[in-house]
Amino acid sequence: MTDPKEIIAARIAQELQDGDVVNLGIGIPTLVANFLPPGVNIIIQSENGIMGMGPAPSPENINPNIINAGGQPVTIQPGAMFFDSAVSFGIIRGGHVDVTVLGALEVDKKGNIANWIIPGKMVPGMGGAMDLAAGAKKVIVAMIHSQNGKPKILEQCTLPYTALGVVDMIVTEMGVMEVTPEGLLLTELHPGYTKEQVQEATGVQLICSPDLK
Repeated sequence: MTDPKEIIAARIAQELQDGDVVNLGIGIPTLVANFLPPGVNIIIQSENGIMGMGPAPSPENINPNIINAGGQPVTIQPGAMFFDSAVSFGIIRGGHVDVTVLGALEVDKKGNIANWIIPGKMVPGMGGAMDLAAGAKKVIVAMIHSQNGKPKILEQCTLPYTALGVVDMIVTEMGVMEVTPEGLLLTELHPGYTKEQVQEATGVQLICSPDLK
């Protein structure tokens, strides 16, 4: 596996536990559905009104009426259900989502996330990002480590916040970081990278775990 986005998605899939209700955000997070561990029963919720979403369909099995929140064709698992946005956001805001996987423009050492707007650029709106960040029991950020050589993991976010102090884990193509009261703890290196390379690409001092994998 060499695609950085697939590396990120496959690693995040390992975090999901049997019976979890999981919401996958737009972008890299949607790929997580393609790497679920065999034998682990995950219930994937899509904010546009699906409970029991499956992985991406093969080209010959695309149903244009079954799409995720990003408008991409998806499959559904046996027993899946469809509902309106009011029910969907009631599930999210009611604390019934165990894990949400979100993309991000920036994350900082306090677990703050900015992922909905770059000032001056047109966007359709925040979507469900704020509700998911605040309502899910665990928030995992899935993103490419830097943008055009500019760090996205920072001392403090520079873009407008989506939510404050909500991020539990950051997974990039370079490694895995956990948000702790002391700062960002580097717990894993992905193959092909050193801790020095990860630090150089990061805009805040990382704490190296003594059990770094």
